[in-house]
Amino acid sequence: MITPRLSEEVSVAIAEGRAVVALESTIFSTLGLPAPANAEALERCTTAVRTAGAVPAVTAIINGEARVGLDDHETDLIFGEARKVAERDLAVAIAQGWAFGATTVSASLALAHAVGISVFATGGIGGVHRGAEITGDISADLDALAHHPVVTVCAGAKAFLDLARTLEYLETVGVPVLGWRHDDFPAFYTRSSGLSVPHRVETAAEVAAVLGARSRPDTGVLVAVPIPEAAALDATHLDAVLEGALQECAAAGITGAAITPFVLGRIAVATDGRSLPANLALAEHNAAIAGEIALAIQGTDNYGSPIFP
Repeated sequence: MITPRLSEEVSVAIAEGRAVVALESTIFSTLGLPAPANAEALERCTTAVRTAGAVPAVTAIINGEARVGLDDHETDLIFGEARKVAERDLAVAIAQGWAFGATTVSASLALAHAVGISVFATGGIGGVHRGAEITGDISADLDALAHHPVVTVCAGAKAFLDLARTLEYLETVGVPVLGWRHDDFPAFYTRSSGLSVPHRVETAAEVAAVLGARSRPDTGVLVAVPIPEAAALDATHLDAVLEGALQECAAAGITGAAITPFVLGRIAVATDGRSLPANLALAEHNAAIAGEIALAIQGTDNYGSPIFP
């Protein structure tokens, strides 16, 4: 069993029953965003959570120790050399004493669940890759969503994935997918993938109620928040870039986890760098919504009913 160490701020917040939002560290490392944008992302996301009235808790592996919440003097560790840690890698990173492991969605969900945090914010989740019927390439994020009772707030999944199959997979494993004031499933840089979400919600209280009313108490909830309209990229142009990048991947034999950084790099070049501010905007927006939801959950009982003074 993993017993993460909490920062002092997060420890006090949990003990006092205050709202806390978990954040992955991969997006804030150079594995997720180039410097100095990664540091800007950390500042904007943590500020957004605090502005909403919640406490941010960055997850990571530091010197072989699972951490939920970092103290101020430790945040610079995120910007150094990193090794990516999915849920399957947590035990190895701890046993081998990795200096800094940047936690992905699946690892962050596991750590959040371990300490009783109910809300997690990220940029976009992984999903079913195109051609998965042959390769079997399905992100561990989906399994983590199905096995940790945490609300994940994201801008949908990366557009180069098989989004229809991703939604089908989430239905199969019983994860409620909620569109935040939106009828379509977003595709990270664009507000719509062309696919509908199963259910739409208008308020954080609705999300809290859904979490409390699940028939499978160990299953999470996915809240899909479209990127702010002003920051969204042109869908037609992006589709053409994605198709070209995926063809390059196939020709070069690039598979698995290596696809994501390759495709994102191609998008950055093709959009003249506009994908970077878009990434920052959606991450910040997701963090703000997650803070709202965390406050709503703290104001309900275990069945999603409001607690009145």
